[in-house]
Amino acid sequence: MSKAAITGVYGYVPDYVLTNAELERMVDTNDEWITSRTGIKERHILKGEGMGSSHMGAKAVAGLLEKLSIKPEEVDLLICATTTPDYVFPGTANLICDMVGIRNIGSFDIQAACSGFVYALTIGSQFIETGKYKKIVIVGADKMSAIIDYTDRATCVLFGDGAGAVMLEPNEDGLGILDSIIKSDGVGQNHLYQKAGGSRYPPTHETVEKRSHYVYQDGPAVFKFAVKNMADVSAEIMERNNLAGSDVAWLVPHQANKRIIDATAHRMGIEADKVMMNIHRYGNTTAATIPLCLFDYESQLKKGDNLVLAAFGGGFTWGAAYVKWAY
Repeated sequence: MSKAAITGVYGYVPDYVLTNAELERMVDTNDEWITSRTGIKERHILKGEGMGSSHMGAKAVAGLLEKLSIKPEEVDLLICATTTPDYVFPGTANLICDMVGIRNIGSFDIQAACSGFVYALTIGSQFIETGKYKKIVIVGADKMSAIIDYTDRATCVLFGDGAGAVMLEPNEDGLGILDSIIKSDGVGQNHLYQKAGGSRYPPTHETVEKRSHYVYQDGPAVFKFAVKNMADVSAEIMERNNLAGSDVAWLVPHQANKRIIDATAHRMGIEADKVMMNIHRYGNTTAATIPLCLFDYESQLKKGDNLVLAAFGGGFTWGAAYVKWAY
């Protein structure tokens, strides 16, 4: 049976850079505090009226297609992982397709918070394996600045904006996405979420006044759950595939917090120089973190490299994928 191989990757971040120094002027925090607790030095922010996640996603997809010399009409399916869709509807995937000239195909959004890219990759791979489609674009795109309260020092230092996209194509040589695990537990629903704006609490004057349309996070609870479950699922996928730490060329972790990443790598027995890390440059771009890592480290990847992708997100959601790099 064919496997779904990643045959190309492209990333995009906006031009505006929000540094720790600038945040020091906005809230009661400082560079040393932010860096020591999160590993973040700066993050990119999408500026401009009417600009949404789709604009970044479209930049990533357009760059990917141009890089691979693939025409828009050759794409069979597009899946967008996002927590910050442009609208409740239409889907951000639809908007991205329109912007890059992709017509008359299936496209849809996946909402699994920071685990969204791993979820989307898992779903997309099934269509390749069954022979249904030949070229599938997976996008992770989030404009977290749209739902961040820049008076809340607990959350405003963490997040940035960005997008990344990969192409999935069939591979008959044992390369590609060899295994994946996705999990969730609604026990985390009140620890990391946006309180208002959905069908349960639609926008009202009261929800706006209470600042309920911004991200709320119970930091200690999220940290504790993330450390355990991201490490657990990474260890599980290694055990299922008889992988030791020495067999893994790269750990590609969700970039939420350097301490969570370090704990996951330690549990897996992976040395620090085999862990993809760009959190210092981008912060947490939610569904975009993993494809942005792949894009930044692409030149260091070799055909046949064993990669473990791991993520954890609000809700809670988490997951991992075992990928044998295809080029």
